[in-house]
Amino acid sequence: MQKKVTSPFSADVVENLRAGDQVLISGVIYVGRDAAHKRLVETLDKGEKLPFDIKGQTIYYMGPSPTKPGHVIGSAGPTTSGRMDAYTPRLLAAGLRAMIGKGSRTDKVKEAIKEYKSAYLAAVGGAAALIAKAIVKSEIVAYEELGPEALLRLEVKDFPAVVINDCKGGDLYQEGKAKYKIPAGSAKK
Repeated sequence: MQKKVTSPFSADVVENLRAGDQVLISGVIYVGRDAAHKRLVETLDKGEKLPFDIKGQTIYYMGPSPTKPGHVIGSAGPTTSGRMDAYTPRLLAAGLRAMIGKGSRTDKVKEAIKEYKSAYLAAVGGAAALIAKAIVKSEIVAYEELGPEALLRLEVKDFPAVVINDCKGGDLYQEGKAKYKIPAGSAKK
């Protein structure tokens, strides 16, 4: 069963998400990758105001793709989340509520997800053209000079994702490995 959720996420919504839940997200999500994350953290460290109110928001780690004429956005597939791990705890402390990407997160990020009551979700890699259909509006918010790595604001309708890490410590990747682990010595020779 898929849960319909709205971004920005309330604390109640995040607290009710569990690793393995399939969600359809509607509302506003932001796109930021390595360079934008670095700038966001530098801005916070200087005590300056961010280019958007991060409280309760969702950031999507999206691979850049040119927009074709007549389309809102190009292909919109997830990129590897681990590249943002150095910046993630600081952004969660500032109020970021959810992240969407692909791949696993470090233990430090997973601890911050629990501490700040947030969630990490995965979008399906290889489905970038289909994911783009869930994006109804796209606009640059900041860092335009970064080109395809500029900070974007997206309006989405039924954006598909799966909860990987929940605020209670659930980890779908670890649960999956444990479920299908073959006990030592039981493999056929």
